[in-house]
Amino acid sequence: MTQTITPQQLQQWLHNGREIALFDVREHGQYGAAHLFYGVSLPYSRLELDAVRLAPNPAVRLVICDETGGALAERAAQRLQALGYQRLHILEGGVQGWRAAGFELFAGVNVPSKAFGEQVELACATPHISAPELAARQARGERLLVLDGRPFEEYHKMNIPGAICCPNGELGYRLGDLLADERTTIVVNCAGRTRSIIGAQTLINLGVKNPVYALENGTQGWFLADLPLEHGSTRRYPESTHPTGLAERREAAQRLAARAGVRALTAEQVAAWADDPQRSLFLLDVRSAEEFAAGSLAGARHAPGGQLIQATDQYIGVRQARIVLFDAEDIRAPIVASWLRQAGHDAHVLADGLGSRLAMPDRAPAFEPPVVAEVDTATLVDELARDAVRLFDLRPSMAYRAVHIKGANWSIRPLLAAAAAGETRPLRLLADDPQLAHLAALELPEAQHENVRICRADPDLWHAAGLALEEGGTQPPDGECIDFLFFVHDRHAGNKAAARQYLAWELGLLAQLNARELAAFRPLVAEERS
Repeated sequence: MTQTITPQQLQQWLHNGREIALFDVREHGQYGAAHLFYGVSLPYSRLELDAVRLAPNPAVRLVICDETGGALAERAAQRLQALGYQRLHILEGGVQGWRAAGFELFAGVNVPSKAFGEQVELACATPHISAPELAARQARGERLLVLDGRPFEEYHKMNIPGAICCPNGELGYRLGDLLADERTTIVVNCAGRTRSIIGAQTLINLGVKNPVYALENGTQGWFLADLPLEHGSTRRYPESTHPTGLAERREAAQRLAARAGVRALTAEQVAAWADDPQRSLFLLDVRSAEEFAAGSLAGARHAPGGQLIQATDQYIGVRQARIVLFDAEDIRAPIVASWLRQAGHDAHVLADGLGSRLAMPDRAPAFEPPVVAEVDTATLVDELARDAVRLFDLRPSMAYRAVHIKGANWSIRPLLAAAAAGETRPLRLLADDPQLAHLAALELPEAQHENVRICRADPDLWHAAGLALEEGGTQPPDGECIDFLFFVHDRHAGNKAAARQYLAWELGLLAQLNARELAAFRPLVAEERS
C-alpha cells in the first residue's frame, strides 16, 4: 500500500531543500484547469513513457497527485512501483484536498517558468514596446531587428511582419550574424509575454549595446491591436555562425554565468554525480534539434535552451535536482544555466561541452509494455461491417472531433476500462501512437485484453477504404475533453476573448505566489549599460 501525505506535510517537503518529484497524473486539460504550483504534468495516459524522462532516478522521493487522492492516484502508484520507484506517496485529497487545506491552485501550464518571467520584468524593469508603437516605427522605416524567440514551428504558424526566427536559447550565439550595427533597435517577441521578456533581458544581461525591447504581449498583443500577422514565414538565423566575434560572445556568456553562480564541471565530476544513487542528475544538450540529431554525448537528453527556460517542468520533473547543461561552443549553455539558476534551479555547465566526450550511463528505469497484436485497415473494415467488434478511438479529442470513423467512441487510457465495461465483443483501439494504445490496453480486464487489437489511425486510409466518417463534430463535449486545455489553444485561433484571458492569467500569476515560492526566484538586476 502506497503511503499518503497530507497537504501540510507536502508544503514542508516542497521547501526543505531536498529532492522531490510532484507528479499530477490527471490529463492535460484537467491539470491546466487547476494544479499545484510545483506540480509537474505526467498524464496517466503517458505515464510510463514520460516518468523515466522526468524522474530518471527511481530512488527519488515522489508524490502523486490526482483530483481527490483516489483510484487514479492508486493506479499510477502501482504502475510507477512496477517501474522501480519505491519512495511513493499519494497526496491526501488530491488537488481538492490541497485547496481545502487553504493552499493555492494555479491554472495554465508551465506556471513556475511563466511566473518567473513576470518576476524578471518586475525586478529588472525590462524595457517593453507596445504593438502599435512597433508598427509605427516599422512604418517610419526605422532601423529595427525583430527577433521571434519561439521555436520555428511556432514562428511558422504566425509571426510579426518582418520578424526573424531566433529562439531565445540561440540569441547570445547567433545575434552577431543578424545584427548590422549598434544603432539598430532590437525587439524580441513571442506569442505572449514570457519569452519576450526573457529574450530581451538575455541581451541586456549580456551587455548588448543596442536598444533592446520586449514586445508587450507578443503576437497576441499584435492581434488584439488589430494588426496583421504573417503566416508561413521561413526567415530564420543562418545555418552556420561566422567565427568573427565568437570569442567576445563567449566572454560575455561566461561573465553572465559567473554573476548567476554557475559552475563549470569537468567530465569526471559529472560522472561522479551520475554514480550517486541518492541524487537525480539531468544532462541536457541545449543546442538546436538539428545539432542534437547530428550527434551528442552518450546519456544526454535534448532540451533546446529557450524552451528549457520557458517550460522547465516539461524537461525536469525533480525539484532540487542537479542539472548539467552543455553545447559545442560554451556560449548557449552558460546563458541558459544563468537563467535556470535565477529561477531557483541547481544548474551547472559541462566544461568543454560536446568536446568533453563524457559518456554517462542511462540508469533510468526501463519499461516495455506487453505487445498487443495489430490489425490492418482492411481487416477492420470487414469486422465493422459484421458488427463483430467494439471500436475506441484513442487519439486526442480534437483530432477525433475533426474526423473519426462513424460508430467509434472516443476514449483515453484512464477512461477506457469503464467505457468498455460489459462489452463482450473484441475491442479495437485506434491510435496515432501505438505505444499509447499498448498502455491503454493494460487497463482492461484479462478477458478483454486477450482479444484486444490495435489499428493505426489514418484518416486517408479510412477514406480510401470507404469507411463512413464523421467530420467537424462537437463530440466529445468540452467537459469531457480532459486532454485539452481550451483557453491556452483558442487564443491562436482568432479568439480575442481567449487571448485576453490568457494575458490576464500571465499578468496575475505573481499575486498568487506565496512568500517562499517568490523567494525561490533570484533574478539578476541588470548592470549599468555603457
